[in-house]
Amino acid sequence: MNIAIIGSGYVGLVTGTCFAEVGHQVICVDNDVKKVERLRAGQIPIYEPGLEDLIRKNVQLNRLQFTDSIADGVEKSQVVFIAVPTPPQPDGSVDLSYIEKVARSIAEVMTSYKVVVDKSTVPVKTGERVADTIRRYGKKGIDFDVVSNPEFLREGSAVADLMNPDRIVFGVSGERAIPLMEAIYQPFRAPMMVTDLNSAELIKHASNSFLALKISYINAVAAICEASGADVTKVAEGMGADHRIGKAFLNPGLGYGGSCFPKDLSAFIKIAEELGYDFQLLKVVEQINRDQLERFLKKMRSILWVLNEKNIGLLGLAFKGNTDDIRSSVAIELAKRLLGEGARIRAFDPKGMDKCRETYPQIPLAQDAYEAAKDADALVIGTEWQDFKVLDWVKIREAMRTPVLFDGRNLLVPNEMRALGFEYHSVGR
Repeated sequence: MNIAIIGSGYVGLVTGTCFAEVGHQVICVDNDVKKVERLRAGQIPIYEPGLEDLIRKNVQLNRLQFTDSIADGVEKSQVVFIAVPTPPQPDGSVDLSYIEKVARSIAEVMTSYKVVVDKSTVPVKTGERVADTIRRYGKKGIDFDVVSNPEFLREGSAVADLMNPDRIVFGVSGERAIPLMEAIYQPFRAPMMVTDLNSAELIKHASNSFLALKISYINAVAAICEASGADVTKVAEGMGADHRIGKAFLNPGLGYGGSCFPKDLSAFIKIAEELGYDFQLLKVVEQINRDQLERFLKKMRSILWVLNEKNIGLLGLAFKGNTDDIRSSVAIELAKRLLGEGARIRAFDPKGMDKCRETYPQIPLAQDAYEAAKDADALVIGTEWQDFKVLDWVKIREAMRTPVLFDGRNLLVPNEMRALGFEYHSVGR
């Protein structure tokens, strides 16, 4: 199948690469000419395990190409995916101007039947608006169908998620699009769910909001565990053993962050509001998530007394492990809050340093975890990198001024760290 992916950001690049990997001919389109040139040269703008090797392999096999021309991508493809950003706006809604611009551009260059697929996370009824835009600006008599095909990729495991999906959802505006979508996804051998446009769009927001709800729920339970002397990991284990609940997303910590959950939750609240429903449950989920960082800072203040002029090492800047994405990272917010209270921090992240240096130059960086710990009054784990589990913790303890360790991701084992001489504090344990 000949496929165009318009937008070579996180979703577009991973999707296009994996489509090429299973044998499709893919053209990834981006309006950033320098980015296109870098991609052609094998320079990958994001860190995602396994992605770089797949891109280089499929470029060499001539199954994956990059261009800055929408006209070129549309002309050579039967199916055109829209995978451009939908950034949040101050009121919680999302900016759909990129979607509208791409839909209009597709319409203006389309000369034969195409399936236009919304891959970006969009509010319900966006597909209808895309169809209206294509009809308005397209040439008379040119037929098309619009499909909503939400992505369910987790940063850090996106390649594996796309190559081995739990399910594939696509909502259609016309039956003609179904066999083409089935042909694209047949190599992935996963259950396919065909719905209407609006249902497919709601599935993505409903799914992400529910996962955020699970995270906030276990963080609220963690607060009760701390107050009662219980162990939240045991409580979560007991809950997760119930197949109706499941173990996933019952990991307490500093709260959720990243480019998806905060944006999608706020957008779903706003979507519900515009449809006449006050989604109070999700508003509480947001509030619990905001409170979680403040609870952690309160714990730090109670142990360290005054944060001003304390040397604090921070391990982790990315919003989660296995990614360099620092967007809406709770670890970054923690760093900013510590600096705001006068602390002297040094931060280290295995992959997020360059993006932090570029976006948050006020955050002092260390060359490694050991430099971050040097002469520190306290050390904080802000991101659940598995790399941090295998550090030489004796060396770190010896480098610190006082061996106080705040584990914001429950990454380490309390008894083991105390046996090594740390004053160890975690979440809900």
